[in-house]
Amino acid sequence: MTKVQALEEEIEKLSSAELVELREWIVEREAEVWDREIERDAASGKLDKLFEKSVADHRAGKSREI
Repeated sequence: MTKVQALEEEIEKLSSAELVELREWIVEREAEVWDREIERDAASGKLDKLFEKSVADHRAGKSREI
C-alpha cells in the first residue's frame, strides 16, 4: 500500500468537521508552496520578460483596470 492509499483510507474515516479542517490546511499549504515558487522565479529573473511585456502592453494602452 502506498502512502497516498493509506492517507485516503484515513481520510475516509474523518468526520465532516475534520474534513473541513483538512481541506483548509491543504489550501493553505498549496498557497505557501505557490508563494515560495513565485518568489524563487522572481529572484532568478524568470519572470523578468513577462514583467517587461506587461509594462510595454500597459504603456501601449493594451491593459485595463480590474
